[in-house]
Amino acid sequence: VFMIRILAFTVAGVYCALTKQPRHGAPMYKYSFASLSNVMSSWCQYEALKYISFPTQVLAKASKVIPVMLMGKVVSRKSYEYWEYLTAMLISLGVSMFLLARGESKNSSTVTTFSGVVILTGYILFDSFTSNWQDALFKHKMSSVQMMFGVNLFSCLLTLGSLLEQGALLESVSFMARHSEFACHAALLSVCSAFGQLFIFYTIGQFGAAVFTIIMTLRQALAILLSCLIYGHSITKVGVLGVTIVFVALFLRVYARSRVKKRPGGAMQNPVQKV
Repeated sequence: VFMIRILAFTVAGVYCALTKQPRHGAPMYKYSFASLSNVMSSWCQYEALKYISFPTQVLAKASKVIPVMLMGKVVSRKSYEYWEYLTAMLISLGVSMFLLARGESKNSSTVTTFSGVVILTGYILFDSFTSNWQDALFKHKMSSVQMMFGVNLFSCLLTLGSLLEQGALLESVSFMARHSEFACHAALLSVCSAFGQLFIFYTIGQFGAAVFTIIMTLRQALAILLSCLIYGHSITKVGVLGVTIVFVALFLRVYARSRVKKRPGGAMQNPVQKV
């Protein structure tokens, strides 16, 4: 994780140094909120897997759109149309049906405990706050690369502090020195993650947190769907119905957005949500 953060920080820093960027107006400490919530959401996500069942995992991952929209009302005072809530619920329903139709993972827990639900709730809250806070920071007229630089700066500090506190920094470096193949794989993963963040921050800046979450939710279903098509895995009737619901929801979202734009002054009601 530290390698991913430090490489992303380096890529953003070099890009900012070599290209002309808007004048930075956001207080630096505000980036720390997004970094801390991102770290906490990652910890809660992986820790919760020990205490929740497979269906609960699926429903939580597929239903993040609604909490993100609600958090947007708290963080940025955003307002959403009724059809945006409706299509978000349909997308969550369709993705849940498709993922649940795959069956349970062999390594997943079969029960959901109260502590697991609490940790899972923390994951959803922290994750919803992260993208919405980043979305709010873009009001300072910064570029997506500047956002990437600021967030990863504090993420590096938090990750480094954690490694030093656990006494694992030197041990990790020594392990990588002894296993060159692992070091190469970690470096490749870090490069992919760093450049992936460029698209993530650009999407949040241009289209908002809710649209970004919808894209990430659909990504899970699309990856599994492509796997089924490429490797010949079967798709159940419930899975097909789920995919159909998702496409219907996307069509309704695009149709409703086009109708809003055609109304007098409709394009100005919610300028952040462009899709």
